[in-house]
Amino acid sequence: MGNKFYKPTTPSRRNMVTPSFEEITKKAPEKSLITILKKNSGRNNMGRITVRHRGGGNKKKYRIVDFRRTEEGARKIIGIEYDPNRTAYIALTEDENGRKSYLLAPDGITAGDVVYTGKDADIKAGNMLPIENIPVGTVIHGIELYPGRGAQIARSAGASAQLMAKENGMAQIRLPSGEVRFVRLDCRAIIGQVGNLEHENIKIGKAGKKRHMGIRPTVRGSVMNPVDHPHGGGEGRAPIGHPGPLTPWGKPALGYKTRKKKARTDKFIVKRRNAK
Repeated sequence: MGNKFYKPTTPSRRNMVTPSFEEITKKAPEKSLITILKKNSGRNNMGRITVRHRGGGNKKKYRIVDFRRTEEGARKIIGIEYDPNRTAYIALTEDENGRKSYLLAPDGITAGDVVYTGKDADIKAGNMLPIENIPVGTVIHGIELYPGRGAQIARSAGASAQLMAKENGMAQIRLPSGEVRFVRLDCRAIIGQVGNLEHENIKIGKAGKKRHMGIRPTVRGSVMNPVDHPHGGGEGRAPIGHPGPLTPWGKPALGYKTRKKKARTDKFIVKRRNAK
């Protein structure tokens, strides 16, 4: 585990930090577990741009990750691989019947280890079992919100949640954002923390790398004309002329709540992430 630091031989190399990929033990993906990933460049089914500043980028195939783990039993880890579609690394596993599958690679897992799925599994990194069988205080990730739907919470690099309490068929879980919410005890979770902990320290270093990632340049609103952006216009550099920054469509850009006022899942939230 670690990152690679560069000497400032060029302006783009200055302060650049990239992964060292020390944990990677297998380079080529499993052909039976990859599929085509079609680019849409931020456009919807009508061809209209719904997400700006997307387009280009390197070609990549999608790795089919088993988030549901419906097959119980033991799986042996063959190798740890890089996945261009997510920040976490993935582990190629093989079960007792020879079936191969990809799983999220937890921190501390290496090739040759064995992970288990089922209610009788040990409290060990990589094992998946119902929350009702997990002791209070355990660090978990890959949490289901609905039984059988598969991991939905805490899946990115270095993410983890903590089981805080269990009562009346529900568990209180503190999420990576700090929010505390109820989750049913018959939902499952994976023990441990997602691997690739050093991902948060990566520095892109140059604009070209963003283009490789499929992200196009973003133009500041303050350099546009008034017809194009609320911040535009004025002679020279001018203030935005509003109480706070706005989106190109006039909506508040900071602190604007987009959650529905009467969301049906409000009853499951014990403490908001921004609660004092």
